[in-house]
Amino acid sequence: MKIARIETFLCDAGWRPWIFVKVETDDGLVGWGECSDGRTPYGVVGCVRDYEPVLIGQDPRNVEKLYWDMYRVSRQSLGGVAHKAIAGIELALWDIKARSLGVSVTGLFGGPLRDKVRVYWSHCGTSRARHAKELGVPELRSYDDVTALGKEVVAKGFTALKTNIVIPGDPARVYQGGFDATSGGTDGVATTQILGWVEKIVGTFRDAVGPDVGVALDLNYNFRTESVQKIAKLLEPYNMQWVEYDNWDPQALALITRSTTTRICSGESLITTKQYRPFFELHAMDVAMIDVPWNGWIQSKRVADMAEAYEINIAPHNYYSHLSTLISAQLCATLPNVWISEIDIDDVAWKDDLIDAPLEIVAGHVTVPTGPGWGAQIREDVLREHPWPCAHADLTSEA
Repeated sequence: MKIARIETFLCDAGWRPWIFVKVETDDGLVGWGECSDGRTPYGVVGCVRDYEPVLIGQDPRNVEKLYWDMYRVSRQSLGGVAHKAIAGIELALWDIKARSLGVSVTGLFGGPLRDKVRVYWSHCGTSRARHAKELGVPELRSYDDVTALGKEVVAKGFTALKTNIVIPGDPARVYQGGFDATSGGTDGVATTQILGWVEKIVGTFRDAVGPDVGVALDLNYNFRTESVQKIAKLLEPYNMQWVEYDNWDPQALALITRSTTTRICSGESLITTKQYRPFFELHAMDVAMIDVPWNGWIQSKRVADMAEAYEINIAPHNYYSHLSTLISAQLCATLPNVWISEIDIDDVAWKDDLIDAPLEIVAGHVTVPTGPGWGAQIREDVLREHPWPCAHADLTSEA
């Protein structure tokens, strides 16, 4: 069995692209991977092409060898789009290997520890603030609409949600940095007005869902250390699932984590054990977020295993298609230290049609697939109906 062809697909996912890698063998076997990146999609696609010379003609089942072959190609520019491209290819190779043996990818790693994974409704309110009309969902004109959304989360069986700093109105807005809700900025200061927005959105969701449903707030990279400390302290009475904050400085993040009883989740942008290690050594985060489409399976598994050694739970970052959801669920099925996984519920209408086996969500849990490979494959006919770019692209939206 040899790799005969590698193809990438840029898919219109409404307001951001999804990126898929298809690997075909000379005997007709196909594997799919996802490495979606809404910021630099063409860079990822270009990097996939750069790896073809070391892959074409190779046995796709030698996944570990091929990972390190790709690693050597890009070791002087490792990270970013280079490693995301590696991840997309590597995930497709695992799909092929597992399918060639008639087992799930989880089956290659000792079988599942769990048959379902708890998931939280992500970008809850954020997607409606930005894209309600495109999605065909209620707009967030007032905090009463936020309350209704919180009750919808509970009614649909979810036990947790994550939002951003959403400000209802006509139109609704989402804070992205700077000193107002529409401008970007780098100062990272949490003003009195911003703190008011934070407390109002979290408090409204908490009142709507009750005390037993997890509420998380994602701050992205929008604040600096001192302001994150303020926000985390402000939210201590709300028994947060976590405050999520992205940061490249492990000592600064450790300072935040030790300054509050609010749990801190971080790590979605980190790649490989090399980047996670200094954060784990300082116990700089309470929950480690791992992006599987950006790390690939090999590094995601090693990061998660390292986290377990430091008594840290993991939570996959999953701002993508159902293929990514299935991949993340299978990773969680191999681990003893899982908190919860992410999924977007407000999404493009054809999201379910993109895979050839239905995603099963029951009572806020995704069923871990047991079929060969990832348990489903991309329906190429549906994928080709939704090419990127699209006229309504918005690459300023934060994951």
